[in-house]
Amino acid sequence: MDLYRPCDANEVAECFRAMMQHTHHAATIALTRQNLPTLDRTKYAAASCTQQGGYALADCEGVPEILLIASGSEVHLALGAHDRLISEGVRSRVVSLPCWSLFDRQSDAYRESVLPMSVRARVTVEASSTVGWDRFAGLDGEAIGMHSWGASGKGAEVAKHFGFTVDAVYAAAKRVLARAAKNPVESRS
Repeated sequence: MDLYRPCDANEVAECFRAMMQHTHHAATIALTRQNLPTLDRTKYAAASCTQQGGYALADCEGVPEILLIASGSEVHLALGAHDRLISEGVRSRVVSLPCWSLFDRQSDAYRESVLPMSVRARVTVEASSTVGWDRFAGLDGEAIGMHSWGASGKGAEVAKHFGFTVDAVYAAAKRVLARAAKNPVESRS
């Protein structure tokens, strides 16, 4: 089954297009109840890139130092952290990953172009279980996600409690970058 978690209205439309093109796979689309802005696609990658299941939504010049990988509403948190990192001179890339299984069906070259193996500093963000996200975070990254259930309260308070804020994503990115600086890998560019 293909599970789609789009980050904005444009990705919703593209997810539906992908679902119609891949009718040999059962599909589910998971939408949020949050009021999310529609991303300015003159600033970010074209929404049609959603057709590959994952893509570099916001990028830097040259090889990224860190990858911020998210789906759904959490993409907006990654974009906020990305903007802060870029303003500090950190080469950051935000990867929107609305459909893992569709991304997995892309060529090795395409997947490598989006998630270069040489970039081991990675943060994933998912407002659900982190199960499965470790494959994208890698051995040196961090996965921000749910590790328990049952909290209730106002949305912003619960989000802050579980670390679903721009500040938490930014802090995780800084920790991952600090670890990478202490333990450089020869293959890193």
